[in-house]
Amino acid sequence: MRAPDISRAVGDTPLVGVPGLAPEGYEIYLKLEGHNPTGSVKDRVAYYLIEDAERRGLLHTGSRILEPTSGNTGISLAAICAPRGYKLTCVMPENTSEERTTLLRAYNVDIVYSPAAEGSNGAVRVAREMAEGDPDVHMPFQYGNPANPRAHYETTGPEIIRDLPDVGAIVAGLGTGGTLTGAGRRLKEHDPATKVFAAEPEYGDLVYGLRNLDEGFVPPVLDEAVLDGRIKVDSRNALIATRRLVSESGVFAGLSTGAAVHVAQRICTPRRLPSGSKVVVVSPDGGWKYLSTGAYAAGDVDALAEELAETLWA
Repeated sequence: MRAPDISRAVGDTPLVGVPGLAPEGYEIYLKLEGHNPTGSVKDRVAYYLIEDAERRGLLHTGSRILEPTSGNTGISLAAICAPRGYKLTCVMPENTSEERTTLLRAYNVDIVYSPAAEGSNGAVRVAREMAEGDPDVHMPFQYGNPANPRAHYETTGPEIIRDLPDVGAIVAGLGTGGTLTGAGRRLKEHDPATKVFAAEPEYGDLVYGLRNLDEGFVPPVLDEAVLDGRIKVDSRNALIATRRLVSESGVFAGLSTGAAVHVAQRICTPRRLPSGSKVVVVSPDGGWKYLSTGAYAAGDVDALAEELAETLWA
């Protein structure tokens, strides 16, 4: 593959099977978004957010961009903004992993921290307050920008259909809702029988990068009509699945991937899907940005899950 700049290298990520983790009679595949240029699915969204703003004349060389993020979107925006000469400020929870903070600083991004206890909702609140007080900044706002689900409708969904035309269901973590809405809508157009399931944290159990809709903020880009179900997962089971991906399938993925894999395993029952169904799990990123958390180290799962609940999950 040859690309004129980093933004043109976004997408076309691998779809790989994990037969050792699929319940008998079913197939599970991972859409490995960690293969994007900055290592996450958010590269797709960042590219669409910036391209959309440019088309609408909202940006020019030297423009200042402000965005709330748990880390990945900020890193993706930084990579897209750098060659275009845009300045970027990210608002993110103060317990964001060390790797994400280091990467953002490498891109010369200004970082504003929001309270860890408020999670990503706190980052949204702080960013909105900052934007309201400064008319010279542009906030793409991934949570409410139609360019977010459009990125997945036009790229992620078609790639899955190309590589697995008989896909029976898709599972993705419930974050901004862009992946579920965009890719899910495209897959249902391809085959109305395709099911779309969201991996959602248990109420009060904070899972990094994911949100429970019952706890407050509902992202405006999320179209709940596309969903066939919101399946709960706690941090312990997310961690177990993440570790199994590495040890049994050789896939080094991020923690929200583990949450989605756990949900995929749960839906592989005749009550939800016919035997023989093929399920695609969107793996939003690799594990590289989580190494400092200790999530992959040997040790008691229950103790580690409890520790991560206080220091990482947001």
